Amino acid sequence: MDHLLEFCLSDQQRKVVDYKMSGLNNQEVADKMGIAVRRVYRMLQAVKSRAAQAGIAPEADLDYRTPVGFNLKGTSTLINKATGETMLQWVKTDVNKEAQEELMREVIESLKSELPKYAPIKFTGKVTANLATVYTLTDSHVGMKAWGQETGADWDLDIAERILTQTFQKMVDASPDAETGVVAQLGDFIHQDSMAPVTPTSGHIVDADGRYSKVVQVGIRILRSVIQMALKKHKKVIVLMAEGNHDMSSSIWLREMFKAAYEKEPRVQVIDTPLPYYVYQHGETMLAWHHGHLRKNDQLPILFATQFSDLWGKTKKRYVHTGHRHHAEEKEHSGMMVIQHSTLAARDAYAARGGWMSERKVNAITYHKEFGEVGRITVVPEMVTGK
Repeated sequence: MDHLLEFCLSDQQRKVVDYKMSGLNNQEVADKMGIAVRRVYRMLQAVKSRAAQAGIAPEADLDYRTPVGFNLKGTSTLINKATGETMLQWVKTDVNKEAQEELMREVIESLKSELPKYAPIKFTGKVTANLATVYTLTDSHVGMKAWGQETGADWDLDIAERILTQTFQKMVDASPDAETGVVAQLGDFIHQDSMAPVTPTSGHIVDADGRYSKVVQVGIRILRSVIQMALKKHKKVIVLMAEGNHDMSSSIWLREMFKAAYEKEPRVQVIDTPLPYYVYQHGETMLAWHHGHLRKNDQLPILFATQFSDLWGKTKKRYVHTGHRHHAEEKEHSGMMVIQHSTLAARDAYAARGGWMSERKVNAITYHKEFGEVGRITVVPEMVTGK
């Protein structure tokens, strides 16, 4: 079993394999590590699967190592009938398309178990109980590189962190003292979804600023900052990490990471669903979100009415927030207002060369439990850059 060690992706997996090598059964391993026995089984199966994909599965008489980055697709074996000896073996390989997803799952599990938890912060402010303010950050594209001479404005990691945090602070300062604050990170927060600077679905090359690990560090730092701002302002904070078309995988670990980080903070609620359509009930007001990459704006009211029929029936005012298209648009449909938000990010080279332009701005919208929208704050980048 020692061959499995090199296919472990986390310290937990290595501990499981070490314990199994010492002769412990799954239940004994689980007791030693303080985790569920099913978790032990799943980790072992994941490691064995990776080993088999690399061509190593002694229990199946398979010992052919595939090149790095390739999976074992299939084998054909010529056996001497007289002696039972393997004469020849043909091995078919393919690009490992599942490695990134499996790695992401294990990283998430490690983050959830090892991530330091934020201690509760006592709230001492005065708030209006009937109000909830939604702070929308969409299409932030942290990690994107834009050259101002080509795109009209510069954008990189430093600029993104400065503008996103400072504009968020201005929204918080200008908004009423609502009891509830919603940090609505509406997708495409991270510009690239892997080590390679490409879009996850179409594989288009994107202009990236720095290594992916650095992008992740800056992105996490930005989100921690804005959540802490909201906690100082509001008694209750709802956190949304929506899926976008640029960060389909990243939205998963962002959601799981912040859910684990704030699990000891009763004032924070992370919207926890893999479905890319999100809702929150604020009295008789329905708040909903979707990045905009899977459904057009005019399709969203009927989708939410059908998908969340119970909540639809309990509310009188309904709003769905979306992004994706980088410009503002607002339209009232039967039973629901669809609000498409702009982005704070500068255009990238693709948008600039395509001639797409939009005003860069961000909104904080305050909702009453009974009356729906009752206030709105708009902040533009020039308010913090001075240009």
